[in-house]
Amino acid sequence: MTRGKDIDGSTSVPTFYGKELRWKREAAGLSLEAFLEGSFYGKTYLSDIERGERRMPLDLARHADRVLETDGYFERHCEDVRRARRAGHAEYYEKALEAEKHAARIEVWAPAVLPGLLQIAEYARAVVKATHPLSLDDEVEEKVSARIARASLFEQDHYTPSYWAILHESLITDAILPPTEMAAQLDRIADLVDRRRIITQIILRTCGPHPFMSGTAMIMTFPDAPPLFYTESLHSGDTIDDPTLVEQYRRSYDLLRAVALSPEASLAMIKTAAEDYRNGKQPDRLE
Repeated sequence: MTRGKDIDGSTSVPTFYGKELRWKREAAGLSLEAFLEGSFYGKTYLSDIERGERRMPLDLARHADRVLETDGYFERHCEDVRRARRAGHAEYYEKALEAEKHAARIEVWAPAVLPGLLQIAEYARAVVKATHPLSLDDEVEEKVSARIARASLFEQDHYTPSYWAILHESLITDAILPPTEMAAQLDRIADLVDRRRIITQIILRTCGPHPFMSGTAMIMTFPDAPPLFYTESLHSGDTIDDPTLVEQYRRSYDLLRAVALSPEASLAMIKTAAEDYRNGKQPDRLE
C-alpha cells in the first residue's frame, strides 16, 4: 500500500490525531476503502480527517478503535479535536462551523449583526465586547481572531462557496463603530462583492412585514451531503438537518430575497454609506 504525503502533526490538535489515525491505519496495512468497510463514511471524508481538515465523529472514532484495536484511544480523544476546532467559538456553533468549510452554497439573513464571515476585526471586537462584557482581553481577542480566520475561505483559489447575504438596512445606516472604522467595514463588504466572492441584498426598513421577521438564518448546501439550516440567538444556536424543515426555511428565504433591494442597488447603497462615513456624514435612510 502506498503511503500518503507526510502530515505535520505539530500544527494543531486535529492534525496530530489525524496523523495518528493514518499511521495506525497504514501500519495495519489497510487502504482507506478497507478501513471504512462497515462504516457509513467515504474515503474523501476520512482523508480530510487524517489531514486535520474535519473533526472525527464519535461513531467513526469507535469504528477506528474497533478496526485498529486501539483500546478506545480515538474515542477518548475525539472530543479534544472538537474543542480545538471550535476554539474561539461557542459549543453550539460547532456543527455549523465544521459545515461552513465544506458548503458549496451559503445563504445568510442578518437582521441585527453583520454575519461573522463579513466582519472586520474592529466590528467583531465591538460585538464580542457588547455580548460578553465580562470577558478578559485575551478571551475577547481569541474570539475575534477565530472569527476573522474563518473569512479566509473567501481568499482560497481552490474553494470558495457561493455566498449570498441579505442584510437589514440598519446594519448599514446605524453604526456601531466610529465613522472611519464603519467605512472600513462597509468597504470590506463592497470589496467582496466587487471581487465576485459574495452577493448582498438589503431589506429596507420600509418593506413592511416579511419572512424571517424574527431570528437569523443560514442555509448551507453541500455537493455530497443533505443541506443544513442554522439559526442563532444571543447565547444559543440550533442546527437543523430535517429535510422537510430545511425546505420550509429555504422557501421563506427565497421570499425574503424577493422583497429585498436588488444586488446592484444594495451595493450602491453600501458604497454610498461608506463614503458618507468617511466624510463624517450620517448615511441617509431610504425612507
